[in-house]
Amino acid sequence: MLNFVKIHKQLRVSYIFMARFWYKFTTTKKHFMKKLIFTLGLVAGLSALTFAQEAHSANDGHGHAATTENAQPASLADIKLDKNTHDYGNIKQGDNGECEFKFTNNGKEPLVITNCIGSCGCTVPQCPKEPILPGKSGVIKVKYDTQRVGGIYKTVTVNSNAKGGVQTLTIKGNVEAKPVEETFPQNPTPQGAPVEKKG
Repeated sequence: MLNFVKIHKQLRVSYIFMARFWYKFTTTKKHFMKKLIFTLGLVAGLSALTFAQEAHSANDGHGHAATTENAQPASLADIKLDKNTHDYGNIKQGDNGECEFKFTNNGKEPLVITNCIGSCGCTVPQCPKEPILPGKSGVIKVKYDTQRVGGIYKTVTVNSNAKGGVQTLTIKGNVEAKPVEETFPQNPTPQGAPVEKKG
């Protein structure tokens, strides 16, 4: 209701201004086009300004003021990995598929790793659950199921409060199938006594 009253007052002022202008125009009849353009521009500008301010006030429920007041400061934790990729090379089926990614917290507040997620069930990561203090190091362990034969290209997503955001670790390589052990056929043992030839 308050907004309607404000707009009504502004429009009333504009109408009074236009009425005075029309009176002067009819009496003097000078500079008609300039005054008309100026008046229409003034009315349009005031109306647009009023609607824009009312639509986007700080307390209109859209959270304009809340974004600056509730903004969280950037994290001061920082994760520095010794590597982002581990290459197994060529390994045999059933070999040890474990590897490690070492890291250090180079930031100024504790580093908290919230979770580590493998890209599939064959890649199982294990990350530290306790906070890593500034200057301290930790290890993210990854185990790949080497019973799966073929190329390896999997990722592990590491979520933490580090200012760098989400980290992606990669494992790659190739699992070669085990050689098949052939069983040699044994010579059959003769059954019964040898037959003598008569003759």
